[in-house]
Amino acid sequence: MSETSDLQPETDETSSQVVELAARAEPAKPPRVLAIANQKGGVGKTTTAINLGTALAAIGERVLIIDLDPQGNASTGLGIDRRNRRCSTYDVMVGDAPLRDAIVATAVPRLSLAPSTMDLSGLELEIGQAKDRAYRLRSATAPLNAGKFVGVNDFSYVLVDCPPSLNLLTVNAMAAANAILVPLQCEFFALEGLSQLLKTVEQVKTTLNPDLTIHGVVLTMFDARNNLSNQVVADVREFMGRKVYDTIIPRNVRVSEAPSYGKPVLVYDLKCVGSEAYLRLATEIIQREKEIRENSAA
Repeated sequence: MSETSDLQPETDETSSQVVELAARAEPAKPPRVLAIANQKGGVGKTTTAINLGTALAAIGERVLIIDLDPQGNASTGLGIDRRNRRCSTYDVMVGDAPLRDAIVATAVPRLSLAPSTMDLSGLELEIGQAKDRAYRLRSATAPLNAGKFVGVNDFSYVLVDCPPSLNLLTVNAMAAANAILVPLQCEFFALEGLSQLLKTVEQVKTTLNPDLTIHGVVLTMFDARNNLSNQVVADVREFMGRKVYDTIIPRNVRVSEAPSYGKPVLVYDLKCVGSEAYLRLATEIIQREKEIRENSAA
């Protein structure tokens, strides 16, 4: 329709009214915030954040990944060059910018990212004495889906990629999260590290976030040919019970290669066993979320 049409202004106004009424009738729900955490390095936190986020987006969810690791591997793995991180999670955490200014689109439809920079490594020294130091991320994510982020889609999931330590950044993620997702490498000392993480979660529940739960433990880097891997799976399932996801992420060279190309493995090689595993994990998480909602409503 041409700009000179007499109907155009009326149509635009009517459409705006319909959208406004719909928004009033059904307020947007806050996204589910999952912190992907483990104080041990090399267990697959960032790999899980990238590929779970991609898998959730592939099945129709709108996902935001918040990179809270100073190394910025989640940002690099999603193809966001360091030169293009003009506004980062550091700016958000120190209060220099709202979260909406840091959010960028990725090459994956329905998947967005708030990238990080090395500046985050000094955050604890900068805000360590602030009264709200543990709630910076919670405050930053609060406006999501509340109609305050113009031009930013509503998100159904926010995944927070935490650093490999139990520092102030990880505490912020736990204070902001609805639940913790724990990647656990199928190697020796796995349970030892898990025990320490669970103690930290209990401390955060007691002091900062009473509603925090363990969403689940995902076993990563599983090698069926290795007797140790099978023993770790058995031990973790005995220790954590139903909290362990049925899906196990196998060791897969395609999963390891994908970040060097700035792509999630589902984009790099959709048919590989790693991609298939992350799609199953996303489906399992959606199912658990459904059960959580049903139990809350009961």
